Amino acid sequence: MGRAVTVATCALNQWALDFEGNLERIFRSIDIAKSKGARYRLGPELEICGYGCSDHYYESDTLLHSFQVLEKLLESPVTQDIICDVGMPVLHRNVRYNCRVIFLNKKILLIRPKIALANAGNYRELRWFTPWSKARHVEEYFLPRIIQEVTGQETVPFGDAVLATKDTCLGAEMCEELWTPNSPHIEMGLDGVEIFTNSSGSHHVLRKAHTRVDLVNSATAKNGGIYIFANQKGCDGDRLYYDGCAMISMNGETVAQGSQFSLDDVEVLVATLDLEDVRSYRAEISSRNLAVRILYVCQLCQAGFLLPLSGGIDSSATACIVYSMCHQVCLAVRNGNAEVLVDARRIVHDETYIPEDPRELCKRVFTTCYMASENSSQETCNRARLLAEQIGSYHINLNIDAAVKAIVGIFSIVTGRTPQFSVYGGSSRESLALQNVQARVRMVLAYLFAQLTLWARGMPGGLLVLGSANVDESLRGYLTKYDCSSADINPIGGISKTDLKNFIQYCIENFQLTALRSIMSAPPTAELEPLVDGQVAQTDEADMGMTYAELSVYGKLRKVAKAGPYSMFCKLINMWKEICTPREVASKVKHFFRMYSVNRHKMTTLTPSYHAENYSPDDNRFDLRPFLYNTTWSWQFRCIDKQVNAL
Repeated sequence: MGRAVTVATCALNQWALDFEGNLERIFRSIDIAKSKGARYRLGPELEICGYGCSDHYYESDTLLHSFQVLEKLLESPVTQDIICDVGMPVLHRNVRYNCRVIFLNKKILLIRPKIALANAGNYRELRWFTPWSKARHVEEYFLPRIIQEVTGQETVPFGDAVLATKDTCLGAEMCEELWTPNSPHIEMGLDGVEIFTNSSGSHHVLRKAHTRVDLVNSATAKNGGIYIFANQKGCDGDRLYYDGCAMISMNGETVAQGSQFSLDDVEVLVATLDLEDVRSYRAEISSRNLAVRILYVCQLCQAGFLLPLSGGIDSSATACIVYSMCHQVCLAVRNGNAEVLVDARRIVHDETYIPEDPRELCKRVFTTCYMASENSSQETCNRARLLAEQIGSYHINLNIDAAVKAIVGIFSIVTGRTPQFSVYGGSSRESLALQNVQARVRMVLAYLFAQLTLWARGMPGGLLVLGSANVDESLRGYLTKYDCSSADINPIGGISKTDLKNFIQYCIENFQLTALRSIMSAPPTAELEPLVDGQVAQTDEADMGMTYAELSVYGKLRKVAKAGPYSMFCKLINMWKEICTPREVASKVKHFFRMYSVNRHKMTTLTPSYHAENYSPDDNRFDLRPFLYNTTWSWQFRCIDKQVNAL
């Protein structure tokens, strides 16, 4: 090689405010990078304090402890003879910045503040940080005394700059800056920077990974160069899951890429590359030459999960996610991951345990419960039991009728009246109330069994309750407030029924879970109304007045396409012109928005869910809308009616 450079990037499972653990993982990543010959190590965004500190960024403690960690890094022999690039918040002239601190052999070379802050969707960086707006401008930053004592420096450069060495030139981007139209790497590349770095806190969304890879590769495809991408991994204390996927790219091609859902707390990628390949690549680009001027359970100290398993797609998908997790754990242990083994032993309370079989591990950490009523069919009972057998969960069958009758009986004693289902002559109000009682009883029983099932079995610990309400049901409001959608965490709360079906199909093919075939083919039903001749008469889609396929379209148009009632109607008359008249489309859109607005209040109490897609209606921080509406939408619907008449 003419000009060989060995660089390292990493994906770290950092935790908000876990300064002790974060420091240990940073040290480990540097040690691994050095052992593989790297002379430069890049870490994730804000890795010292953890990305998800939120309003803790306002606290002076967060800044203080970040500098204390930096002090430990600077004075350690582990960080000698390798350029270290770490992330932390820094207060400069009483303004808080999201920064990279780049140092070598106890000397800080540059503090580089973030230029473009992420502030859409789940991101709120402008709440806590200020973007650096002075392009190609550097100021003096006065170091805290504890850092001065280690480095011997009073001030260091702070601002938008690049690092030149005897061999090459390095320039930094940070997360969002790679996604902006005028990314810093464009001008840096034209100015001769050969190595671009990007420290990210990029969370997982379905189908996002390939976009990220394309962006990294395209950064050097047009202009040549080496691009190094680091990312956070795991849960950082909130609803998001960071999926790692650190990577190194050169001249538009992926050289190395990390795993997406690895259970390793520290994953380091190292590559040795030839700078002459960058130079020869650039030399052929004539246009460039003319233009020259980036959950874990163990942390909650629980012994596993409890899931109300109904035999339908949603709860079955949640069960499959847990089973998939057990596969991941067994694979990690088989590959020698000592930390995962320690966590598994702590969860099952067995210091000699070695997880080898996913079904056996599932039996230890996962309890499923079918809660039958007089309105439940034998088919759903059988489906739930068969799936539990195939994944290996500890399965419970129980009947809730006694509890339901007791609660309704109290109402009858107090009021002197007994509500009836519609099929027995009752009103819709009576029928809905009776359905809700069943749903809420199941939630109460789920928490009771989560707390005491292991106690009854002579085992220590408690269980986290898993919910299984999908995006579509939440958006439409087709759920009972404080029913089994209320849980400790909902793994599928950010996923549509359409995507869940794809996941179920994946599990059939990859885990040989044949029980899922009958679950996939059965019509979704809540089974809260009486059976007719022993068969289910109630179906979700009939109750909702719309199909799940339609709901999936409504959800994407409402959130991703930013469509209100009128613009959604205008889009759908073209999308559905082969299957619906404009008047039918108008009726469907109006019905959706009425139901959405009537039920939006339910989103305020929804169980925290893993954020999986940009169509999520999560009211907590992602989908910021009112929860009280004028549900007539009179002006908007009148505009729709005018357009229908015109058509």
